[in-house]
Amino acid sequence: MGVVEGEHASHRPLGSGDMMDARVYEPGDEARLIDWKTSARMGRPMVVNRERLVTSRVWLLMDVGREMTGICPSGERALEVAANGLRMFAALSLRRADTISLVFADAASITRVPFTGGFAQFGRALDGALERDWNQPRNIDALLDYARRIKDREALVVLATDEHALGRRHLEALRRIARTHPVVLIDVATLNPFAARAPQGYAAVADGAGARRVPAFLRTARTQAEVTTHREAVAAMVERELARSGSRMIRAGSSEAMFDAFVAMVSRAVAGSSPAVPRGALAAAGDAR
Repeated sequence: MGVVEGEHASHRPLGSGDMMDARVYEPGDEARLIDWKTSARMGRPMVVNRERLVTSRVWLLMDVGREMTGICPSGERALEVAANGLRMFAALSLRRADTISLVFADAASITRVPFTGGFAQFGRALDGALERDWNQPRNIDALLDYARRIKDREALVVLATDEHALGRRHLEALRRIARTHPVVLIDVATLNPFAARAPQGYAAVADGAGARRVPAFLRTARTQAEVTTHREAVAAMVERELARSGSRMIRAGSSEAMFDAFVAMVSRAVAGSSPAVPRGALAAAGDAR
């Protein structure tokens, strides 16, 4: 996780940062904990306890407009895929003892959910917050404005929404946020409305607002390909613009694909890390893999 967030000293042990203390090696200690330079200086095997590098806070922001109830190719709702994406970041952040803030926004309100505890408590808090009527449209502008006002510089900001939420004017807002915070966009790909078959468990593809079924004569290979091409082009444009500001994007149409994309993002970040990246960051990213 260190390659996608700002780090600082935590004054907590079991890390790879500066040395906190050293003691004599005892039977049962892992051999990898032996510091050979210190051992050579002391004349006997020594175990060094190093400081853990962490961030102060991770902000998990989620779009909870009714548009997020749309269906993905996997048959899951977009909100479920987005929530599982946030769970991946929470799992690693909590392992690093980071502080997590959950924020939900729609057109009616912006809600910050207090959270303390471990991953099980995080799951319950997230599930509880998602038990709502889902009758309000989205307000992505308000969510981006909230992120821009986060004063904790260098804290990781993760924004979860679907592929229809962001336009060109929103990219400038994301760039402003990225000037002071590492940003990751979770971009959920929804079902192509002209798909020849409905996802498993659904009888037919229907309009989300009026519940009208998409006519059969529109569900052709040509219309499906045109929509797919357009969506992929837009996603590529968003990812390219985010990369220019040092931000990252994860795009997937299922929870399983989201996990694969998450691992791939961390893997690429580790592979492309320069010597300027602290060793603690590389170690943390390696743990994430």
